[in-house]
Amino acid sequence: MKPVIVVNYKAYHPQSFGENALRIARDAIRVVRELNGRVEFILAPPYTEIRRIIEEVRGTGIKVYAQHADPVEPGAVTGFMPLEGLLEAGVNGVILNHSEHRLKLSDINMLIKKSEKLGLETLVCADEPETGAAAAALNPDFVAVEPPELIGTGISVSRAKPEVIVRSVELIRRVNNDVVILTGAGITDGQDVYAAIRYGTSGVLVASAIVKAKDPYSVMKDMAVYAIKAVEES
Repeated sequence: MKPVIVVNYKAYHPQSFGENALRIARDAIRVVRELNGRVEFILAPPYTEIRRIIEEVRGTGIKVYAQHADPVEPGAVTGFMPLEGLLEAGVNGVILNHSEHRLKLSDINMLIKKSEKLGLETLVCADEPETGAAAAALNPDFVAVEPPELIGTGISVSRAKPEVIVRSVELIRRVNNDVVILTGAGITDGQDVYAAIRYGTSGVLVASAIVKAKDPYSVMKDMAVYAIKAVEES
């Protein structure tokens, strides 16, 4: 399987919006092409940027996810985002239960089942290995374990808490052999990605290290090269 790099744009301003958002998408396209498609990129822009990012990456193999979905049916739900709206926008999938936008387990279950019916992929975030295992039991496509205390710190989980990755892989594989396991929190460079994959994951969920970088292309290229290296050596 190809290593996976998920770029969560979050809502940084001005980096996550407008021409800056498009620049990140174009840089991702450049990396994928230079590496002959040996790494999978998933971009998760803010809702306002979804359509333009989808148009930018069309035909490149790069997927676009929404950053969140609400466990509601379409209708009189002002300010909420049902899955049907995201499907109409053209996304490939959705991130659920990020530490900055938590959901109840019952709502995660509902959204995973509904996404499957709609043909959308799901990436569920978890703060601990045990939570990751619980999420994996619901059969999402991806589980990303991110210790929240390391998010945005520049101190990577693969360096500060490698035992979290090892424990996550162990527990998740007990309940689900098919889900793709990712890790995140403080992932900064290619060495962090390399370590995460060598510890048993298939890739990483990254935000500020790429989105707020002066040169997003160089950071993505570094991460992608090391991701491929880790997979080849595993």
